[in-house]
Amino acid sequence: MASVASFRVFLPNFVLNSVYKSRNPAQIQCLAAPDSSIVSSDSVVVNGASVIGDKAGIAPLINGENRRLGSYFEEKKNTVKDDGDEHLEVLWDDGYGTDTVKDYLEISKEMIRPDGAPPRWFCPVSCGQPLKDSPVLLFLPGIDGVGLGLISHHKALGKRLVKLVEKTVRLEHASSPNKPIYLLGESLGGCLALAVAARNPTIDLVVILVNPATSFERSQLQPLLPILESLPDGLHFTVPYLLSFIMVCLLTPGDPLKMAMINIDSTFPPRLVLDQLSRNLTGLLPLLSNICNRLNTCGNIEQGLSDIIPKDTLLWKLKLLKSAAAYANSRLHAVKAEVLLLARSLTVYLDFSGKDNMLPSGDEARRLWNSLQNCRARYFKDNGHTLLLEDGVNLLTIIKGALKYRRSSRRDYISDFLPPSMSEFRRAFEQQNGLLRFGASPIMFSTLENGNIVKGIAGVPNDGPVLLVGNHMLMGLEVGFFIEEFLREKNIVVHGLAHPELFLERLATPTDEFSFLDWTRIYGAVPVTASNLFKFLSKKSHILLFPGGAREALHRKGEEYQLFWPDQPEFVRMAARFGATIVPFGVVGEDDIAELVLDYDDMMKIPFLRDHIKETNLNAVRARTGMTGEVANEDLFVPVLFPKLPGRFYYLFGKPIETKGRENELKNKENANVVYLQVKSEIERILSYLIKKREKDPYRGIIDRTIYRTLSAPPGQVPTFDL
Repeated sequence: MASVASFRVFLPNFVLNSVYKSRNPAQIQCLAAPDSSIVSSDSVVVNGASVIGDKAGIAPLINGENRRLGSYFEEKKNTVKDDGDEHLEVLWDDGYGTDTVKDYLEISKEMIRPDGAPPRWFCPVSCGQPLKDSPVLLFLPGIDGVGLGLISHHKALGKRLVKLVEKTVRLEHASSPNKPIYLLGESLGGCLALAVAARNPTIDLVVILVNPATSFERSQLQPLLPILESLPDGLHFTVPYLLSFIMVCLLTPGDPLKMAMINIDSTFPPRLVLDQLSRNLTGLLPLLSNICNRLNTCGNIEQGLSDIIPKDTLLWKLKLLKSAAAYANSRLHAVKAEVLLLARSLTVYLDFSGKDNMLPSGDEARRLWNSLQNCRARYFKDNGHTLLLEDGVNLLTIIKGALKYRRSSRRDYISDFLPPSMSEFRRAFEQQNGLLRFGASPIMFSTLENGNIVKGIAGVPNDGPVLLVGNHMLMGLEVGFFIEEFLREKNIVVHGLAHPELFLERLATPTDEFSFLDWTRIYGAVPVTASNLFKFLSKKSHILLFPGGAREALHRKGEEYQLFWPDQPEFVRMAARFGATIVPFGVVGEDDIAELVLDYDDMMKIPFLRDHIKETNLNAVRARTGMTGEVANEDLFVPVLFPKLPGRFYYLFGKPIETKGRENELKNKENANVVYLQVKSEIERILSYLIKKREKDPYRGIIDRTIYRTLSAPPGQVPTFDL
C-alpha cells in the first residue's frame, strides 16, 4: 500500500505535501525515495499484487523501496543506539487526548495538498521512543488518506506497540519471525488490512478493524459512484452539490460533541467541564462549518475542494474503496489472523442519528464477526464512524482489555502486561466507578508490626513479594476498591488471581461492549494457576488470592462471610519458596448493599434456569480439579440481587506473616498446613471484628454520610468508628 517505511509508527499518507513543515505538536518524520514510481489511479498494491488492476511495474514498488530502505537502515544501525525503555511506570502519562480532532483538521489542510509523489509512510514524533521488543503497528487510514486518524493515540501507542520500523510486513516478519505485526485499518484501511492478512496466512498478524468499509456496496456512497462517472459535461453544474454531499459524509461522520470531549476530565466540577467544552467547540465547529460552507458555495467550490480532495482524486478514491471492499470480501475465508473488530453499536436509534453517515458499520461488524475465523468485537453505542477521534475510545486500553497485546508468538499474562496509565485510572475509578464508590464509601484499615490497627494501608509492606489472602464477597464486589486503593496510596499494581473462564470469552457475541471484564485484565488480573503465582512471586509482585474462589463469590443465602477453602496449603509452600510476606485480610459490607433474592439452589429448582446453568458450565474450565464436596462446586451463574439503601464496605489487613528464611521448614506439608490454618483463622477473626465494629459507625448509612459530606468534609474523608 505504501512504498516505503519510516521511523516509528507506520502511518501511510496517500498525498503528502513535500514542503510541509509542522506547526503542531503532532510532528512527523517522513522517508520516501525520490525515484519512487507513482501508483496509477486505477490500482492499489497489497504486498506486491494489484487489488484493482494488475499492471506491469507495480509489484516491484514495495520490494524495491524496501531494498533501498534496508540499506539505509543498515547504515543507521551502526550509529543509532536503541534506547527503548524496558518498563513503564505505574500510572504513567499515556498522553491520550493531548491532540484532538481540531489538530487533525488543521494538520490535514497542509498534508492533503498533492505533490505528485507516491504514497509513503510517516511516523509521528510525538510517539516517542518505543518500549524494548515492542511489536510493529501499521496504521492504514480511511479514504481521507492523510493517516492522521490516530492523532489522539500517538503518544500512548508510541510507548508500547511501536518500534522503529525498518521494513514492511514481510521483511519485518523475516527479521523477527516470533513477533506479531499489528495492522490497524480504519474504514478503507480495514479492507486493505484484511487483504494483506488473507494473502499472508503464515505471518503472525493481529488485525484491528475500525468501522471497516467492507460494506461499501450497501452504503450511501455506492450509488453516487456511477452518477459521477456518467454525468454528461452539460450537467457539470450539478457536480458541486454531489461533491458537497459526499464530502460532508466523509469529513463529518462523527459526533462533534464526542470529539470536543476527548481532552476533558469529566471528574472536574460541571462548571469547568462546560467551560472547557465551550472552548473546544468554539475551536472545532468553525473548522467543520468552514468545510461545509465552502462545499455548498458554488463560487468557492474549487477553492474548498482544493483544500480537501480534488474531484478526480475523490472519484479515484471511491473506485479504490469499491474495489478494495470487493477484494477483501472475496477473501474473508482465507484470513487466519487474530482480528479485533471495533464498531459503533447496533442500537437501532443510532441508524437515524446521523452519527455514521458513511457506512452501515454496526450491521457489517456482525457479518464480519460471523465470517472471520478468530474474531473478537467491541461495540461503542455512543460513538460515530470516526471512533479514533472521539472521546471514550482509547485504542491502547481496548487492545489490552481484549487481550490482544503481545510481544511474541504467544501471549504471556505476566511478561506482556503493561501497567495502567493515569488516563485509564481516571476513567475506570473516577468516572465509571465513582457512583459505586459514593454509595459504598469504602474504608480500609491495616495492622502494623506492633499489632496496632491504623486507618489506611500503611501496614501492608511496600516491597514484594507480598501475597494478600482474604475472603470474597458476593460477586467479588470488593475487588475494584482494593485495586484502586493500592494504586492511589502506594502506586502499586495488585495482580488478582481470577477464575480462568473470565479470560476465555466462551460466551462472546458480536455485540459485546467494553466491560468490567476488560478492566479486570487491564489492571493485572490473570488466570489462577500455579505457574502464574510462581511467576508473580519471582518478580516480587503484590498478588491477590482468594482461596474460596467462585464458590465463595457465588455463595448461597445465609452464607455471607463464610470461608470455603480447600484443604491444600500449597500457596503457603510456594510463598515460602520466595520468602514472600503473607497478609491476611477481611472485608464486609455486601449485606449492606444488596439482598440475595435467587441463589444457586433457587435457580436449580426452576427448569429453564437450571438448563441454562448446566449448558453454560458444560465445557467450563474447572480451577479445582480433583476435589470433592462443596468447595469443588464451581458452577458459574449470575444471582438475582435486590439493591438496598447502601451501607459501607470495611476492609482490615491483618498483621503480616513472614515466610522469609522458613523455606526448609515450610516444605513440610504439616508445617505449611499450620500456617495455612493460621491465615484462615486470622481472616475469620477479622470478619468477626469488622461485623461487630461497624455497628458503632455513626456514618454507616449513606444518608448520614451524605449529610456529613455536605456540611463538613469533601468526599473520601467521612470518619468511622473509633479504633
